Amino acid sequence: MNTHYDVIIIGTGAGGGTLAYHLAPSGKKILILERGKFLPREKENWSALEVYQKERYHTPEQWYDVNHKPFRPATNYWVGGNTKVYGAALLRLRERDFEQVEHKDGISPVWPLKYRDFEPYYTQAEQLYNVHGQGGIDPTEAARSLPYPHPPVHHEPRMQELVNSLREAGLHPFNLPLGLKLNEVDKSLGNCIRCDTCDGFPCLTQGKADAEVNCIQHIRHNENITLLTEAKVTRLHTSPSGREVTRVEAEIDGETQFFTSDIVVVACGAINSAALLLRSHNDQHPNGLANSSDQVGRNLMKHVCMAMVQLNTKLNPSVYQKTIAISDFYWGESDFPYPMGLVQNTDNVLADMLPAEVPALMAPLLRLRPGAELKTVAGHTVGWWLQTEDLPDPENRVRVEKERLYLNYKPNNLEASDRLAKRWVAVLKQVDRAEHCIPFSLYPRNMMPLQSVGHQCGTCLFGEDPKTSVLDLNCRTHDVDNLYVVDGSFFPSSSAVNPTLTIIANSLRVGDRLLERLN
Repeated sequence: MNTHYDVIIIGTGAGGGTLAYHLAPSGKKILILERGKFLPREKENWSALEVYQKERYHTPEQWYDVNHKPFRPATNYWVGGNTKVYGAALLRLRERDFEQVEHKDGISPVWPLKYRDFEPYYTQAEQLYNVHGQGGIDPTEAARSLPYPHPPVHHEPRMQELVNSLREAGLHPFNLPLGLKLNEVDKSLGNCIRCDTCDGFPCLTQGKADAEVNCIQHIRHNENITLLTEAKVTRLHTSPSGREVTRVEAEIDGETQFFTSDIVVVACGAINSAALLLRSHNDQHPNGLANSSDQVGRNLMKHVCMAMVQLNTKLNPSVYQKTIAISDFYWGESDFPYPMGLVQNTDNVLADMLPAEVPALMAPLLRLRPGAELKTVAGHTVGWWLQTEDLPDPENRVRVEKERLYLNYKPNNLEASDRLAKRWVAVLKQVDRAEHCIPFSLYPRNMMPLQSVGHQCGTCLFGEDPKTSVLDLNCRTHDVDNLYVVDGSFFPSSSAVNPTLTIIANSLRVGDRLLERLN
């Protein structure tokens, strides 16, 4: 194609989709390249069998672990990226997360920018992505310049009972901040219908605030915007000096095409962005593009995550139940003065999810009522999601070998994760004893495997020293003047909250710097 663009953005997820939306009003010519297509709106969007057991919307491609064993990653290539199926939990990092923090397994490093640098962009991000929440309850939250743009999503009766019981146990449960197109006063004014297929599912009603619905749909028909779907970028080419990207190579309809622009922004997700840079090696960049520091692909983080099911005799009729978060153990407790992590409840544990997501739960669940259908079992559950910060480790990395994508990843900070799990089981037992005359409960849990990469970050560290970081403070690569990376790659640490809101806020922040450069 002969058209030269001001900016090429590769990827349409939380980073790329947000950035495209932010730059669109400038009138600059912007090309957006997305390897996926628009996720189809179909009845299967809400089928737990299709989504969880058959993995209908995950990519079928194979990645490899350190032992060369292939696996299918739980990642999604659609317009909107992984936000098309995310749980819409949009939390800010804690103020202390930006500082150096001692963990049981090591040190979480200091960020070169602080919470105050991100705060105005967090505020913009919450407005753009329709975040519902309530300040002043979460004991670890940082100061806010403005309240949440929308009121908190209310708890259904069973969830409210649990909130009351948790408060009686001395904890401080708060309404999980959620990005939903929801109006609980006048439901006709919102797309969200509070269904039981949200977390991990595409939204058939477009009621989830994702990067396609909230960003790409609003700009895709602008005269200055060109969106090409099913356009897989395979390589970035540089000038003879290696100091600028001169061509973007992509596969479209089985053919190789090249595109040019003044600025190139990579926003493929932390894993694929690192892989693209590594695949783009040349004589000036023999170890991968922008990799003079040898840090591209290193320090992969994705949280130590655990799914836990609270199963007891009490029926849980809640339809939309992902509304609770608990941060009381985020920084540890008196006899364990190290961070432990965040607890939030999941969406409904549906019958067709059990065989696919938590196979280790099957035996105890079925022993509860021999011969009972999973639907009956699922009706007595509450799902919980525990996440602990995994620490940056240069040996946890993305590699490309003979065009294969490898993840070398060994979980760390496991003692803190185990401590959080045991502490949460103790809390649930206390709650169940208070609620049942003859309590009977099980708390089976399952660690998320390697292929669970929804919280990926850290593979292209930002910093001031080109010898120890890939990106500068504006997320421009140190080695290539017109190349930026805008997704979770820049994180120095993972914290223990969902990374999406920080990715969005950083995209808005970098977008301001790009607007200055373009003008």
